[in-house]
Amino acid sequence: MNTKSTGTVRHIGDEERRVRLALAHRLSPAVRADRPSDVARSLVALHGTDPATVYLAVGARLADPSGTVADVERALYEDRTLVRMHGMRHTVFTFPTELAATVHASTGLAVAAKARAGLVKDLVAGSDGRLTPEWLVEVEAAALAALERRGEATVGELVADEPRLREKFTYGRGRSYEAEQTVSSRLMRVLGVEGRVVRGRPLGSWTSSQFRWAVAPPHPELPVAGAQAELLGRWLGACGPATEADLKWWTGWKVTDVRKALAAVGAVTVSLDGGGTGYVMPDQVDAPQGDLEPWAALLPGLDPTSMGWQERDWYCPPELRPALFDGSGNIGPTVWWGGRIVGGWGQGAGGEVVWRLLDTSGGRAAERAVAAEAGRLSSWLDGTRVTPRFRTPLEKELASS
Repeated sequence: MNTKSTGTVRHIGDEERRVRLALAHRLSPAVRADRPSDVARSLVALHGTDPATVYLAVGARLADPSGTVADVERALYEDRTLVRMHGMRHTVFTFPTELAATVHASTGLAVAAKARAGLVKDLVAGSDGRLTPEWLVEVEAAALAALERRGEATVGELVADEPRLREKFTYGRGRSYEAEQTVSSRLMRVLGVEGRVVRGRPLGSWTSSQFRWAVAPPHPELPVAGAQAELLGRWLGACGPATEADLKWWTGWKVTDVRKALAAVGAVTVSLDGGGTGYVMPDQVDAPQGDLEPWAALLPGLDPTSMGWQERDWYCPPELRPALFDGSGNIGPTVWWGGRIVGGWGQGAGGEVVWRLLDTSGGRAAERAVAAEAGRLSSWLDGTRVTPRFRTPLEKELASS
């Protein structure tokens, strides 16, 4: 392990970063979790834009993945230990419920203010003043009351209760992107960003991207600066060392907010391979102890480990990216060996898990370990087909095999 020192600043090399990743992200078999909520707490946030990502990301990290679907559904919809809501970068994530207030205060408030102002502006301009801010207040109050009565509801069910949600307005009038929008679609998204509603049970199976809405669980209003320090501290504990660029990208905050939060948590500066500067929490400066057995993992598209850092060369070789990312920068299903991405996976015509190594330097040991993980994943999927929302060149090729 590379643990050389540079003056008084500790150096953390790429090899040590990969060991830290394996332990903190529960990817080594020795540290797999017992419950979905344990996985979410270890990772801070699970990408929720593609609903299947949550289940696949959790299943890859559970000691016994056979009950993944039932366990995640129980955590989301019965025990409510997990909640799916808007978070960093205006993106949907699944968080431990106790973090909802922290995420809302640290990230959601600023985004919500812009989203609300944008909706009101577009609503009035796109209806030639027919739909007013006062009208919107009445409609959203009625929609929330209906949602409270129902517990969970689709947009269609809410429209039946409050027909004014059907109203349309023109977005971007006179521009190339001009389009008709319904009040229901924009309003529910804004209410989600404001933390007033959350995504509920899907329509159909756990792979469905259609869902019901539910009233958000109550949570206290927290000071913004304290919430930012709390969120950054948790993420740095899971993903450190990380650069300032990583932190700014992951949070979506201004660089001044990142720096204030780093100071608030007492983050320690370390040097990284390639001459970069990283930060770790004060109790994580020393290298992890003990030897770590080589490990393999099959992670889904948008997995929080694969998407955890903006600067990815230390775990994702640049030459592999054209096959593994889509045109918008979303990563697809990946194969890992020893803390690095070495290939990708998909499902064949019959639903079987198929994979390909793009980096074969791991030899037979890597092939055997990856094959075992593919069998583990196939077993709990049991023929269920999962098509990533953001498809990548290698995944498409494997799916057609």
